[in-house]
Amino acid sequence: MANGRCRMHGGKAKGAPTGNRHALKHGRYTGEAIAQRRELVALVRDMKSLIDKVDGVD
Repeated sequence: MANGRCRMHGGKAKGAPTGNRHALKHGRYTGEAIAQRRELVALVRDMKSLIDKVDGVD
């Protein structure tokens, strides 16, 4: 809005501040959790390819 306030709620803020710890509920989307999931997926992928090589499926 032109006056800098939300017409529906009257506030100036445009959402939660960056790094808002109050909005953290379970931590599923933290950088650490995402990195752990990516690492696990890579490990499972490597294990599957190793199994395929051992079985001779290539």
